[in-house]
Amino acid sequence: MTAADPTATAPAAGLRDAAPTTTTARRDPGPRRRKATRAAGTSLASTIAMVVIGIVFLVPLLWVVLASFDTEASLSVGWPKRWSLGNYAAIWNTETTFRPLANSLVLCGGATILTMVTAVLCAYPLSRYRFRAKRPLLLTIIFSTGLPITAIMIPVYSMFVQVNLIDSMGGAILFLGASSLPYAIFLTKGFMDGVPLEIEESAWTEGAGVYRTLWSVVLPLMRSGLSVATIFTFVSMWGNFFVPFMLLLSPDKLPAAVTLYTFSSQYGQVAYGQLAAFSIFYSLPVVVLYLFLGRNLGQGFAAAGGVKG
Repeated sequence: MTAADPTATAPAAGLRDAAPTTTTARRDPGPRRRKATRAAGTSLASTIAMVVIGIVFLVPLLWVVLASFDTEASLSVGWPKRWSLGNYAAIWNTETTFRPLANSLVLCGGATILTMVTAVLCAYPLSRYRFRAKRPLLLTIIFSTGLPITAIMIPVYSMFVQVNLIDSMGGAILFLGASSLPYAIFLTKGFMDGVPLEIEESAWTEGAGVYRTLWSVVLPLMRSGLSVATIFTFVSMWGNFFVPFMLLLSPDKLPAAVTLYTFSSQYGQVAYGQLAAFSIFYSLPVVVLYLFLGRNLGQGFAAAGGVKG
């Protein structure tokens, strides 16, 4: 009989010894389970935070709706004892609602158009051309976006008195548009940077000029960006109280943001029901604008895939 070779059985023994270790490592769910638990905890915390934030925003909206149908409304959120349209009937007149809203539409609409047209014309060279003053100009624009309007209101008021623009709707539109211009330029340039230059070069080879390319090629491709900038600009103007309060003196020229204080008496009493009803009408133009321009927000970049990599 021949003795068995010990070297032949050694690898087999080694495999048998290593097999349980490999199986144990595969079946150990510890790290994977901890990672899944951590992800579930993060998701739960995010959900709770979003619910809390939603409730914080929902409570004031609920108060506005309920108080508008309650003639005895107070600051507390409660179900009306008797549903009534008396608050809406009280504000359904030209002096309280219609004329201030019309003034707001003229003031904010005109200033928004002026701001967006100027922002597009300013953002285009900043996005497409290189020049020495580009970086200092961009830094100045960024600095201007954080400048509080109250810091420059007194010298602006003095200048408006000297040039006889006080109590002028045109002057108020001009200054309101100028004060919103830095942020609009900053937003518009960011969206315009996403439009590939190769598409414009294709239009140039076809004989299109700079303005034709901007109007027919660039602006249609950045509709979503223009919608965002327009909504932000209009909303910031719509809620602006300080500028029209300082520059407009005649009661028949005041916008709705200023006439809101008329619901407070000189003795500190506030007609909460009428204020809530007026707030419903005051919010409608912003909601309509968002519904009109919101269709472009989900489109993204219209030229995705139009340029070869």
